[in-house]
Amino acid sequence: MDYDFSFFLVVASFVTGVVWGGYCLYLKRANLPYPTESEPLLVEYARSFFPVVLIVLLLRSFLFEPFRIPSGSMMPTLLVGDFILVNKFSYGVRLPVLNTKVIEVGEPKRGDIVVFRFPKQPEVDYIKRVIGLPGDRIAYFDKKLHVNGVPAKQVSLGRYQGVGQGSNMTGAERLEEDLLGIEHSILVSRGASSVEDVFVVPQGQYFVMGDNRDNSNDSRYWGTVPEANLVGRAFFIWMNWDWQNSGIAFDRLGTVLR
Repeated sequence: MDYDFSFFLVVASFVTGVVWGGYCLYLKRANLPYPTESEPLLVEYARSFFPVVLIVLLLRSFLFEPFRIPSGSMMPTLLVGDFILVNKFSYGVRLPVLNTKVIEVGEPKRGDIVVFRFPKQPEVDYIKRVIGLPGDRIAYFDKKLHVNGVPAKQVSLGRYQGVGQGSNMTGAERLEEDLLGIEHSILVSRGASSVEDVFVVPQGQYFVMGDNRDNSNDSRYWGTVPEANLVGRAFFIWMNWDWQNSGIAFDRLGTVLR
């Protein structure tokens, strides 16, 4: 059980609901009208906050949840300061706090950008791209991916020009990678070292990597992501705020992620 924001939303919904519902039940049994002029302050607060908290809980738990990108591991697709929306029902409907799946909806596809609870520290959310599905054989050598023996083709787009908090990536090589039909941009730093190996993805697990290949703490270093740790699929940038890049980057607002 994770004692995160969802936990406090559940508690707040329960407490305000019990206070308001209990007072309504008391009035009904006492044959008193509702509302009354002498409504206790605590009940007034509960009546006001209960619908708001409940709606936020339902939206955040079962539909969409906002996240802010704190690092450059998904550059150039996602920049530091991007605010994204995550579809919470893409990979199944889960109960808040317990994270137990109650309705099967779908499974991650290769190339999806996913938010998940970091296996080694479940209270922390990570965001990466799905590279390997259960049963896949992933090879990474010389900055290039092979999925089940098929190379992911790369086309150079030249040198990358970073902005704001991502300016440290200026000079990295930007490539268009074809991940077996899923095209997306990545960054590589030719002089940087990284783990090179062959990885077999266990059943019920997913192999994930950052698009900023040489600046990403991902499955190459700590292993695969269990299906139970999935939070949802990132699909939309609704805001970008980077104080080192003149505040709001209006050109990123409304970007659909791929």
